[in-house]
Amino acid sequence: MDIKTADIGGFVAQAQKTLAEQVQLPAGYTVAWSGQFEYMERAAKRLKMVVPITLLLIFILLYCSFRNITEPTIVMLTIPFSLIGGIWLVYWLGFNLSIGVYVGFIALAGTAAETGVMVLSFIDIEMDKLREQKQAPLTAAEIRATTEAATALRVRPVAITSLANIVGLIPIMWASGTGADVTQRVAAPAMGGMLTVLILSLLVFPVVYSLVLQFQESRKLGGAS
Repeated sequence: MDIKTADIGGFVAQAQKTLAEQVQLPAGYTVAWSGQFEYMERAAKRLKMVVPITLLLIFILLYCSFRNITEPTIVMLTIPFSLIGGIWLVYWLGFNLSIGVYVGFIALAGTAAETGVMVLSFIDIEMDKLREQKQAPLTAAEIRATTEAATALRVRPVAITSLANIVGLIPIMWASGTGADVTQRVAAPAMGGMLTVLILSLLVFPVVYSLVLQFQESRKLGGAS
């Protein structure tokens, strides 16, 4: 059968419910759902393995980059915030959750982590310079000021990265040929999510990291006293 809706999983679930309520199969008979639904179920099972492995690999790569647990943890905890824009765009376009949408969210998570690394690395560089100059524990005001200054220097690279990704995905969203329905569902999460990644990297990341640095510095002062 060929259905008009793109929600194959929802259609099959409703059909299974109706079949169970209205049809009594004779002994020795079984019903199997095949075709695109079968392929979708197989892909969903693979995604249950791929998504956790992907997040674990992102965390390992972040740890290799920063050589500590704090900064990778900050990046991983803020990744869900970066997905908000993708969720809203998928909802606004009326797309159902599908394999393509999941793939788009995986790509978005990687991009969000990459952008966060860029911002946090630059903040670390500026903090190291300040520590070398002062040769003493930093105050909360100094940490906030340095974080703001470092983030301000990264506005242009972060904005260019986000806007370049968005502009590059616009032709995919406007496409209407064969396969466009699949590529649009991959591109939509990334396109919408890059807007929240931009906000995340320039407003949320620096604030969270500044608070963490202030807490770490206060612990150093407490230990020294």
